[in-house]
Amino acid sequence: MTPPLHRLSSSLGKLLQNMETVLTSATKSVRIGPDHPFVVIGERINPTGRKLLAAEMAAGNFDRVRKDALAQVAAGAVVLDVNAGIPLADEPAILAEAIRIVQSITDVPLCIDSSVIKALESGLAAYQGKPLLNSVTGEDERLEAVLPLVAKYGCAVIGISNDETGISEDPAVRFAIAKKIVDRAESYGIPREDVLIDPLAMPIGAVRTAGQSVFTIVRRCREELGVNTCCGASNISFGLPGRPQLNGAFVAMAIAAGMSCAITNPLDAEIKTMIMAGDALMGHDENCANWLKYARALQAAEAPAAPVVAAPKPEGGRDVEAERAAREARRAARRGG
Repeated sequence: MTPPLHRLSSSLGKLLQNMETVLTSATKSVRIGPDHPFVVIGERINPTGRKLLAAEMAAGNFDRVRKDALAQVAAGAVVLDVNAGIPLADEPAILAEAIRIVQSITDVPLCIDSSVIKALESGLAAYQGKPLLNSVTGEDERLEAVLPLVAKYGCAVIGISNDETGISEDPAVRFAIAKKIVDRAESYGIPREDVLIDPLAMPIGAVRTAGQSVFTIVRRCREELGVNTCCGASNISFGLPGRPQLNGAFVAMAIAAGMSCAITNPLDAEIKTMIMAGDALMGHDENCANWLKYARALQAAEAPAAPVVAAPKPEGGRDVEAERAAREARRAARRGG
């Protein structure tokens, strides 16, 4: 028997009321949820595919990490993802040091990103505040290894909707894995508001329905589980031309479906514009103040510079321009007489 509509509405309302994930640094809090602006998690501090950054971090040189951190915060990131996955390097030590350095120069909360359990624990031990842990999957072995850390350190965690069977193309299967992660987390005393589900954005060039699947899972996570969602925004366009445009459109549609945050590049103007527009259209930008400020800044940056006209040089202390104007006036007067 289907429950009455008012009971369903009441249940959904209670779920949405609790959908607020709070991350903190030593001095700052960031709130993620349906009543807050979309949260950009800066992705740049990641040596994967960046040979120079990987070599520098492995050698103990964190200058580029500092630059990436400051540039992303200046561009609008309110959380920074920190990853130190470098082959044959001491990932736990490098990740902990990167976290200490980033926290020493910025006040934003961090997302501690690793597939290595010892590295996650090292990063958590070094962190000041309540971070986001990236990540846990629906695999039983992974759940049993990561969730105790989440409970011990009181952090939030990203749950990725795949398990021992891999990544299903069926959104119903991925949602079932998301539910398993949320339920298992609660068994460890982790509140569901501290679990963010990643529905896994597959490349649309390979999986035609990849975008639809993400939007379906996002809506179900919000309405049936009462949890926030996030994903890596650039995966959707992998292997295709026009990636910034595709990524921007995907993020805007994900926001409309109910996604709360994404790990992405805040320096990408296309994505930033879509996120700013999405916040305004979803009612998360009071009086469109942020959009107006952003649009005016774009207009100012695009406006052509006014030509600089050099002032005539005085000749012997005389005002040449004034004398020329006086002669023209006298000529005009004579013509008029």
